[in-house]
Amino acid sequence: MTQDLFEEEPLAYVAPQVMAPGAVLLRGFACDVEQALMHAVEQVTAAAPLRHLVTPGGYTMSVAMSNCGALGWVSDRTGYRYTGTDPLSGQPWPPMPDCFARLARRAAAEAGFGGFRPDACLVNCYEPGARLSLHQDKDEGDMSAPIVSVSLGLPAVFLFGTTRRKDRPARYRLVHGDVAVWGGPSRLAYHGVAPLAAGEHALLGRQRINLTFRCAA
Repeated sequence: MTQDLFEEEPLAYVAPQVMAPGAVLLRGFACDVEQALMHAVEQVTAAAPLRHLVTPGGYTMSVAMSNCGALGWVSDRTGYRYTGTDPLSGQPWPPMPDCFARLARRAAAEAGFGGFRPDACLVNCYEPGARLSLHQDKDEGDMSAPIVSVSLGLPAVFLFGTTRRKDRPARYRLVHGDVAVWGGPSRLAYHGVAPLAAGEHALLGRQRINLTFRCAA
């Protein structure tokens, strides 16, 4: 099931690739709206700048992040949680751009999760060396809704396991335009991102942008 690590960027969207029950990869699904997405990312991060959050254990995350939508995910020494305002500004998070919401709904429906209406989008920026350790997304109020994750920019190795942390995760190479969706029996699967390899993407340079949509309330 591991994706060929030497595969080039997809030319067009192809049929879903099953990772696990309730979890699929939609290769190239976001390529047709890449320009709108990148423009919207610029608008969101201009209003709520990217920042490196601190974990409850006192570690600084290597991935820089921001949020848009009614709720945003934050972390500090007091814990992980969703808030309606940006702690840096005290203002509400930027509204979720229409192109974000439309893509998230389409991807969820393609994966078999109709009626998805995300109220939170995490905007994550990886530079070479940045990584995301294995974890579960379990701070959300609606566990019946899936997670929709969009990749833009440099390729990344996505680690996707099971609901048991001890199980070795499978490795999938995600490239610009790929969308991962997981829910149902895989909703609490452990997942992460291996350290980002150095490179230069034609549109985004030395970075990977990840948009992660959730039903947080």
